[in-house]
Amino acid sequence: MKKYIITAALSLFSIVSLSAQSKKDALVSKLYQNYIAIKSALASDDVDKTSKAATEFIKTASVIDYKVVSEGNLNILRKDASAISDARTIATQRETFLNLSDNMIALTKEFKLSEKPVYVQYCPMADGSWLSDEKQIVNPYYGKSMLTCGSVKSEIK
Repeated sequence: MKKYIITAALSLFSIVSLSAQSKKDALVSKLYQNYIAIKSALASDDVDKTSKAATEFIKTASVIDYKVVSEGNLNILRKDASAISDARTIATQRETFLNLSDNMIALTKEFKLSEKPVYVQYCPMADGSWLSDEKQIVNPYYGKSMLTCGSVKSEIK
């Protein structure tokens, strides 16, 4: 009977741990989805939509536990997203998106952010990379003026 109780307790602990881990992973995945919203808004040349997407990114980053993503990394991500949110021109937003993308690419290599593959794409004209949830190039650095400029550099599964 004692063995059964210990086994049941350990099983329950494992389920609770997995559930807690799932919630942590879900928040980091939501951060990735917020990032994709910023990328899409930039690709459509929409300053206001980009600003709103960056604000959502900041909200998500603010509720992620420092035990999951380090405080330093979260502060850098929030700083970049705040600069994007506060910027009043698409050019300024795109300039800061370079930094945000580099930091998100590093985060993607640490965490599984999506069930689907995540593509690292590159624009030689902007000399910058970004993340995408699809292979098709939709360039956030030049928007409609050069929407398909770039290539897939790698795939993170």
